Amino acid sequence: MNAKKGRQGRRFGFIRAKEGSVAVEFSMLAIPFFALLYALIETCIVYFATSNLDSVVADAGRLVRTGQVQAGGMSEAQFKGYICDRMTLVSNCASDLRVDVRNFTSFNGVSFPPLIDANGNVVENTVFQPGNAGDIVLVRVYYTWGVMSPGLIGLSNVQGNGRLIAASVAFRNEPFSTAVPTT
Repeated sequence: MNAKKGRQGRRFGFIRAKEGSVAVEFSMLAIPFFALLYALIETCIVYFATSNLDSVVADAGRLVRTGQVQAGGMSEAQFKGYICDRMTLVSNCASDLRVDVRNFTSFNGVSFPPLIDANGNVVENTVFQPGNAGDIVLVRVYYTWGVMSPGLIGLSNVQGNGRLIAASVAFRNEPFSTAVPTT
């Protein structure tokens, strides 16, 4: 009887063993936990990049609204450089960033051309028209952010596993003078 009990104990002893249970439980939960943690971090970085772009576009739009861009004869490349100097987390701002500045005669005439085509590609149709005093101006700045986990959290909205990050501001230019101030 004692020998039979010993064989059963050895045969079913793994059921009562508790030494590796924590390792097994951790291995079952580790992958979903770290995937969720990574997705949370990536989402936070995308929102930080979007917030940074919003702030920079508001400041750059102020230059157009007050006539500093027009009076200084600022080119599209200089305006883009102003924006890139204030951006963080964009590795290649000069080539990735797109600046679209359009003027209109009324707010009813303001139109937002699409930034993404039907195939998910980023549209390259940009102009630089800061306008004159009293014009309605739409400033849009956008770039593609590379998403590291496109299927995990659904951040990807453009071709090539990227996320389009965009900011825009519309306003009426102030009644400024286009003459260059002398100092």
